Amino acid sequence: MAASPPTCADAVVGTLQAHGLDRIYCVPGIQNDWFFNAVYDTGGAVTAVHTRHEQGAAYMALGAALATGRPSVYSVVPGPGVLNTAAALATAYSTNAPVLCLTGQIASRAIGRGMGLLHEIPDQLGILERLTKQARRSMDPARAASDLAGAIAALTQGRPRPVGLEIPPDVLAARGPFTPVMPTSNNEQPDIDAGLLDEAVALLSGSARPLIVVGGGAQGSSDGVRLMAERLQAPVLAYRMGRGVLDDRHPLSVTLPAGHRLWKSCDAVLIIGSRAQMPLANWGTDAAMKIVRIEVDPTALDTIAKPDVALVGRVEAILPRLVEAFDRTAPKRAARTDEIAALKAEVAREVASLDPQVPFLQAIRAAIGDDGILVDELTQCGYVARFAYPVHRPRTFISSGYQGTLGWGYATALGVQDVRRDVAVVSISGDGGFMFNVQELATAIRHDIPLIAVVFNDGAYGNVRRMQKELHGNRVIATDLANPDFVAMARSFGVDAERVQTPDALRAAVAAAAERRRPCLIEVPVGDMPSPWRFLDMPRIRGLA
Repeated sequence: MAASPPTCADAVVGTLQAHGLDRIYCVPGIQNDWFFNAVYDTGGAVTAVHTRHEQGAAYMALGAALATGRPSVYSVVPGPGVLNTAAALATAYSTNAPVLCLTGQIASRAIGRGMGLLHEIPDQLGILERLTKQARRSMDPARAASDLAGAIAALTQGRPRPVGLEIPPDVLAARGPFTPVMPTSNNEQPDIDAGLLDEAVALLSGSARPLIVVGGGAQGSSDGVRLMAERLQAPVLAYRMGRGVLDDRHPLSVTLPAGHRLWKSCDAVLIIGSRAQMPLANWGTDAAMKIVRIEVDPTALDTIAKPDVALVGRVEAILPRLVEAFDRTAPKRAARTDEIAALKAEVAREVASLDPQVPFLQAIRAAIGDDGILVDELTQCGYVARFAYPVHRPRTFISSGYQGTLGWGYATALGVQDVRRDVAVVSISGDGGFMFNVQELATAIRHDIPLIAVVFNDGAYGNVRRMQKELHGNRVIATDLANPDFVAMARSFGVDAERVQTPDALRAAVAAAAERRRPCLIEVPVGDMPSPWRFLDMPRIRGLA
């Protein structure tokens, strides 16, 4: 008896495999049954990492993408399934993460007819288009695999960002001579105008007090950033997405508070793979400040301030050329290490007032080693971590960027730990944010993901409560929380759990958990903490006229 022809879903799953996407974060459902049949039929070559909620699947895919810089995929049912992942897609967009939303649809013949079918929503594709760089619907079984290959390619072409692809169930179920589509090599290396490189070198080498600002686009170019900083003797400012590009122990590495003080007198800024929204928009610019920018997206060049020299393309391609051009023509510069060391020491003394946040963060840093990864959250220790947690390696400080997505942390960290099982990963959350995805404790156990969750418990949406007290005449409303016993709850899932009070106890607990390599929750009861906002929300200091 002749074997049945393959399904379209077989070709789709084979295309994922061909592109190296062999882990699918997912919640299965009826519209995707044929897709998961095809995953099953790979015999384990493709792994379905299923979560307890669609948002957990999308956040795990986001964490995997941020931890590696490589594409990641999640699959959910249409309608409510897609809508449940919207916050994760928005965060992927803001953090330039290559996340593929591979979603089902209702039957192709019914799309747009408003028949009230299961999981039908108006214009799902339109919703995806607004949360991604590109969204498509594949209606032809013979083209679905190539549509998927195109979606995967789009994830990293130009500015990396999420992409959406819908495939209706009848398309997935269709049988025929369908085959996977192999990846095509992309040697996209745009020409770099040598004249612009010379202009950038002349501007930077002619400056007396240059500054470098790095963002997520520089995460793959640590060596180039270090060489450029040392050639220029320019401090390197990193905030959120740029942390770890230059080891914080490097004499020229600075975080936000020191960067603000340097901004006032800098005469040239080299922006590498960053929006630089905080300094450009909040701290201000003026005619005395010259700007050189390396940016992959030409439409983003002058969103806030028009650069004097724009180098368009990938940082990995342009920065080595800029270093070479600088070495050819620029004289050696006087060292600024003593000046920067004094500034960093001054800032460190001031930041030390943030107690217990700084001691707690130092405890985590000491417990997980240089390669350990911290995933931040919208919580008091998370805010302080943006500038006071020492980061030593690229992609070891994972942040939600400007989206500031409360509740993203634990599920995203699961994705980070799933693809980085070689290192310890710590998720820090407040009690408010942690409960957004508390159900994913079950996912940690089911898939044996040894993530360490540290939950700082103050019984409130603490930052909102602080603002209500300090900025709004003590109008405290809707910020108190009723919490479970976090330790007992975690243990009920089979997760290791304990409660600690001090930084020393936290260090010991995190170190022990990292050694055990099992899912773990550590609750840290806290009270009101000193506000970190004077180190984050700093005043405008340029262009005041």
